[in-house]
Amino acid sequence: MTRRPRVVLGVAGGIAAYKAVELLRLLTESGHDVTVVPTANALRFVGAPTWEALSGHPAYSEIWVDAHEVAHVVVGQSADLMVVAPATANLLAKAAHGLADDMLTTTLLTVSCPVLFVPAMHTQMWQHPATQANVATLRTRGALVLEPAVGRLTGSDSGSGRLPEPDEIMVVCRRLLAGGSAQPDLAGRRVLVSAGGTREALDPVRFLGNRSSGRQGYALARTAIARGAEVTVVAANVSLPDPAGAKILHVVSAADVREAMLAESGEADVVVMAAAVADYRPERYASAKIKKDEGLPAPITLTPTADVLVELVGRRSPGQIVVGFAAETGDAAGSVLEHGRAKLARKGCDLLVVNEVGTDRGFESPDNAAVVLGQDGTITEVPPGTKESVADVLWDLVVARLD
Repeated sequence: MTRRPRVVLGVAGGIAAYKAVELLRLLTESGHDVTVVPTANALRFVGAPTWEALSGHPAYSEIWVDAHEVAHVVVGQSADLMVVAPATANLLAKAAHGLADDMLTTTLLTVSCPVLFVPAMHTQMWQHPATQANVATLRTRGALVLEPAVGRLTGSDSGSGRLPEPDEIMVVCRRLLAGGSAQPDLAGRRVLVSAGGTREALDPVRFLGNRSSGRQGYALARTAIARGAEVTVVAANVSLPDPAGAKILHVVSAADVREAMLAESGEADVVVMAAAVADYRPERYASAKIKKDEGLPAPITLTPTADVLVELVGRRSPGQIVVGFAAETGDAAGSVLEHGRAKLARKGCDLLVVNEVGTDRGFESPDNAAVVLGQDGTITEVPPGTKESVADVLWDLVVARLD
């Protein structure tokens, strides 16, 4: 029988501990062997019977229980992944300084597998210099510390510090278990990704758009996060759940994408233009809805939009990697690959991901296939698979070119 992946779920004493119950359920129902290690304060929010019933194992919180078995060593050494969710400011401080005064903190010192911290706390606590210094320390040691989500906190407060949704945390867990490495290869890197498809308004109701769902861009963001990157996503009309740990900037039009990408690209190590940006927009915008019985007042005249990828290439900083995407169809003028090569020459980016699109492929599909063309003449074929698998191949190529 194949051994089930072993996950240690640490739970610190924050109100978001109730969300960790759902994360535990997702882990166990997807075939993982989970041992829960709650702190004493976590048990004030969710009791041990809940953790034990859902995991099928004792919920260790004290090092004095079963001391003859040295449980923190046994649990830690056998883990394939350790997740701490929620990770409070106190827990992050203890972990950063190597303190070990309970079962959870001692277990953290025994694991050699990937470690994922999912912070949850009030905005001011998260932004405090002490917390940020502790997070930086943990990241330099190879731990993955997600950025918290933005939203409703306790009481009437809102802001950065909310625990990401359990299903999005689960995506990161799967990526870490699939990678099998305790040292994320994009750690310390800043990544900027655009995703989705733009909408160019014709009147208050209608727009010119495209079929891009943002799935590939979000897959790029999620895989980059799991590989340790600090990720910002410029999302154009994406209705998917936001990737856990990413900074999301929601935009609408090609002009919005251009403004956001140029503003955010300066400090990025890698810029990926995965969004489908309109080549044209209506020259005139009708301030009132165009009525069907009135007909169009005049033919719709289109005007070109800015070429965001070309601008990003022209403004890139030294050492920055710029990646473009080309959704192509073959025609009488050339094949998909020929159009891709011509586009790579025009755009000047380091890598161009070329994929054939149509009614049953590319856009809106969970799967993709592509050819990645390098400015250095390399050609990398990516066979049909999930958009996450395409993303991983691309990040492998990017990592090889960094520095």
